[in-house]
Amino acid sequence: MAIMEKVSSATNKKSFDVKEEKSYCVKGDIETSTGEDDTGENVVLQNEREIATHVISVDDDPSLNPWTFRAFFIGLGLSAFGGSLAQIYYFKPQTISVSLMFLAIISYVIGLAMETFIPRHGLLRYLNPGPFNKKENVFIIIMCSAAANSALATEVLAVQRLYYNITPDAVSSIFLLFSSQLLGYGIGGLMRGILLYPSKMLYPGILPLLSMFDALYRDGIEARKRLKVFYFVFSAIFIWEIFPEWIFPLLTGLSIFCLAAPNNAAVSRVFGGSNGNEGLGLLSICFDWQYISGVINPMVVPLKAQLSSFIGYIICMVVFVAIFYNNIWESRNLPFLAQLLFYGNGTIYNQTLIMNSNYEVDPTLVAEQGLPFYAGTWIINLLSMNLALAATFTHLLLWNKDDLRAAWTWMNMDSLRSWRANFDWKFWKHSGKREVPANTEDLDPHYREMLKYPDAPNSWYLLTLVLSFTVGLVVIHKTDSTLPWWGFVIAVLLAAVSILFFGALYAITGINLSIQTLVQMIAGYLHNGRPMANMFFVLYSYNTVSQALLLLRDLKIAQYAKLPPRAAFMAQIIGTLFGAVLNYVLMNSIIDSQREILLSVQGTNIWSGQQPQSYNSQAIAWGGLAHELFSSGKRYQWVPLSYLIGLVAPLPFWIIHRYWPRLRMDYYYTPIICAYIGCLCAGINSSALTYFMISFLCQWWLRTRYPRWFVKYNYLVGAALDGGTQVMVFILTFTVQGATGTSHLFPEWWGANQGGNYDRCLYL
Repeated sequence: MAIMEKVSSATNKKSFDVKEEKSYCVKGDIETSTGEDDTGENVVLQNEREIATHVISVDDDPSLNPWTFRAFFIGLGLSAFGGSLAQIYYFKPQTISVSLMFLAIISYVIGLAMETFIPRHGLLRYLNPGPFNKKENVFIIIMCSAAANSALATEVLAVQRLYYNITPDAVSSIFLLFSSQLLGYGIGGLMRGILLYPSKMLYPGILPLLSMFDALYRDGIEARKRLKVFYFVFSAIFIWEIFPEWIFPLLTGLSIFCLAAPNNAAVSRVFGGSNGNEGLGLLSICFDWQYISGVINPMVVPLKAQLSSFIGYIICMVVFVAIFYNNIWESRNLPFLAQLLFYGNGTIYNQTLIMNSNYEVDPTLVAEQGLPFYAGTWIINLLSMNLALAATFTHLLLWNKDDLRAAWTWMNMDSLRSWRANFDWKFWKHSGKREVPANTEDLDPHYREMLKYPDAPNSWYLLTLVLSFTVGLVVIHKTDSTLPWWGFVIAVLLAAVSILFFGALYAITGINLSIQTLVQMIAGYLHNGRPMANMFFVLYSYNTVSQALLLLRDLKIAQYAKLPPRAAFMAQIIGTLFGAVLNYVLMNSIIDSQREILLSVQGTNIWSGQQPQSYNSQAIAWGGLAHELFSSGKRYQWVPLSYLIGLVAPLPFWIIHRYWPRLRMDYYYTPIICAYIGCLCAGINSSALTYFMISFLCQWWLRTRYPRWFVKYNYLVGAALDGGTQVMVFILTFTVQGATGTSHLFPEWWGANQGGNYDRCLYL
């Protein structure tokens, strides 16, 4: 299950300090259950500031130097590895991402090996200047994580080559990649005062990584003890993952109901879930950490966040079953879980038959073929995402207005005049010195430690924004995008607003809501009948938001690890540009050699065009058929109308909490509840129940009953589980799962049903 996660420790009221927040909590509040250490002192972590200062070390050693040749050497090497691997994975039948935790462990091993085995004299001293330090490791991670993604622009270029027979020249293509990747960096960097520096902006998904770094690099008896725990758990899960991933895949989803009724279609739809798009996985138990951890580790998600997501998860199962068995939108004629377009009889829709020679949707051809259908569960997913996206704006304005206030309070004449008078266009001469407030007690402790380092000033990010915006305007013309200049401007403005709100939600809660469906809908109405314009609009809006959140996440890693801001900026820019070039070269090479396979529906077990096919079909549905499918009075009219409902969804919670605070409506994040109503629409769903069980176990029972254990080991064990799993999955992917050639499945036995669903439910 592609689980979207969050952590919420915000009280959702005006900024209380810690003492005020504790005094506000009502008796019997399970979030604030007390636990005591040996001295009787309460150490239960209650808010973001406490988590960030107790789980992650605030100490800094300014003598540690990240600017070493070794750091650049390892960083560029892993960037080449990660960027190439990410692009190869893009054209694989199994969608895999290059893990940040995996790169962190590999870089640590390489750095330690260079420190141990390379002499420290002569020219070799540049490769081994001394002990491999924490800041070098973080510098490397930020560089290679920026590179280890398949840039969305390569998806657009691949679709142009595969489906439109358009091959933009190399210069235009490279600049398209650069502009689309860096545009979000410019906007996100300018918002770091709001979305990065405050304690409330926790970025919970990176806490296991930082906890692992503390264990690896901190001296002392206690640190060595924690490191032994990390190595033990890492080794145990590394060995264990061989079983659910290869030898005993039934462990991916153990369902008593499937074993009891293996030939029942209804049981398969509701209780099955060990294979992609099989079923909802109700009451299945998963023993594969790869799927349990999903997008974010369940051990980092506090109880408040979990309550909202769990409510949405329960609603999702009820709604999906109701939609299908009541045959709403002809759902009974279509697969239960699917993401493609279909004819009314359930066969896959041939999108090429409705486009003319200019690759625009022809109404006459549409009338001949008939309008396509989506699976009912996929429509619920689109509808719930619109609910969640709209609810985000209202929710944050109601509960977190003070946290976002700086985003618009500067827009007055006095502030603008002051900014103009003090702005220095000679950005290259900026010293980076920051004014340290007289009272630093209210500052985030990690940010306070960073003030001694020269900043990467706003002018650097502004220049990045201006250059990428200008280059983007040029390349949308040179690459035959069919997107007009004003459409490009709207896409960027939409991205800027989205970064503020969805960046805040991501920073506070850890959940990243994708705005792709929203911007596809907007582009469909703005540029009706032009699928390619839809793709470029999505590129400069959705991808801009994704890149901004990636930048802010990595800058938060730097803030927690005390990596100087200019080192973080340099690592991100180098990694992004280097990775984009590698993406482009490999994309062209693979298309040149595997074009026919990439255009086929099934592909092979080595290469597949499933991702560009999906991107192209979505662009056709939204860019070419938005009016016919989603307008008022049409079949799927409630998909766009749900956006209006989402705007008012948070109001009842806020009103109830204002007048009856003891009901604790501030526990619930409406956007998360809405988003989870469609969370089981795709993928492997057998892990959902186990996911929630582990999260409740860690974030309620362990945190409130054994708080000292929680502080010392919760995030460390989470890092070890993620790291050991991802290293083993990477090895298995290339050795037995067919990433480099023929797959070698384990011989069939009762626990490895290679001819059907692994949980032995009926294969539909």
